[in-house]
Amino acid sequence: MRISAVFGLNQIVSHGFGLFLFAALVPLMRESIAITNWHLAAIGALTQLSYLAGALLLGFIGNKVCSARLVLATGSLTTILLYSMSQLQHPLIITVVLVVLAASAAISWGAIVEIVGRHSKPERCSTYLSFASSGTAWGYGLNGLLILMVVPTLGWQSSWQIAALVGLIVVSLTWRLLTKLNRQPSTHTIPVQAMIPASKLFSTIIRERTALFACVVSLLLGFSTMPFANWLSTYLNELQLPATLGGYTWTLAGVTGMFAGVITGWIADRTSHATALMIIFTGFALSLMAFVYDPTQFAVLAGFGYGLMYFPVWGILAGWIRQSFSSTATMQICSICMVTFGLGGALGNLLAGYIRDATGSLELVYIIVTLTVILMALLTLIIMRTSPSSDSKLSLTV
Repeated sequence: MRISAVFGLNQIVSHGFGLFLFAALVPLMRESIAITNWHLAAIGALTQLSYLAGALLLGFIGNKVCSARLVLATGSLTTILLYSMSQLQHPLIITVVLVVLAASAAISWGAIVEIVGRHSKPERCSTYLSFASSGTAWGYGLNGLLILMVVPTLGWQSSWQIAALVGLIVVSLTWRLLTKLNRQPSTHTIPVQAMIPASKLFSTIIRERTALFACVVSLLLGFSTMPFANWLSTYLNELQLPATLGGYTWTLAGVTGMFAGVITGWIADRTSHATALMIIFTGFALSLMAFVYDPTQFAVLAGFGYGLMYFPVWGILAGWIRQSFSSTATMQICSICMVTFGLGGALGNLLAGYIRDATGSLELVYIIVTLTVILMALLTLIIMRTSPSSDSKLSLTV
């Protein structure tokens, strides 16, 4: 499990800090920086488009670039940019940095999928990948602790500096791990060079049901989870709730994701991936319904449901794809999943910004998020009922 732990640490830095620390700190940063609602909407949309661009780039050229070098390069770049956030005061420059962080995060996760898929057995792949993807949950938990413990005494700038220090440590640990992995044989059951030609990537995804389902779910995942995460602190502030409630919500989301990544990955490998997805989608949908009914009482519950669903879903989907494709092809398909996730996230954030500007409230946004997650659960149920077996076994032609 060492490989999963180290790459989980990479997820803390690239996703937990790189994508979500700003969303957690933005109410506090706005006290000293003139960040408007439209700045937030633009940042949300542009970062998702950047995530999309990074994933799309990886999908087409990832098979030609060393995944180990990509992980180290993105980790180093992210560390530098995290520190720079503590020094910036202009909203435009902050937006540019966040956009680059988003692209780096997408490339980092795609490379991790390829490395884990190459060095793990297919029957354990979901467990390892879900554990690694749950590193984002640790980042969420740390974000909450930074709000509760660091910001009140040292200010929001120190949070970015601590994140950069963690990034520096993680890059060092990753370099040591990759050095050892390079001396070990991979566990490929398919030749290493097996991959999908760039000209056939989209046609393969449309033709193969597992890949198509993963991309559709990723689209809905971005449309629902990105507005939920990016606007949660703002919504709680809109309701005049204490900032500590947001801290507790982020922390519980992170703690839940830490355990959910291991447990649901194990369920996916031992039973079926569709069953694991049904569990996490249903859990998040129920918590969202309670949150929409009474945000004051159930904000923390929404954090629990979010942690249950968002963090392990990437590992479960990647592990499902890995059962039928080589590690390189899995990386390519997962990259397109991240593209659809980015499209969904951009649309969701733009819609949230429009609704907030038009109505002065984010209540409708969270109703839409709830309905979207219910749709994801229904799609999974359809897949479970129409498949001869829970996990479709497909073959890759290269």
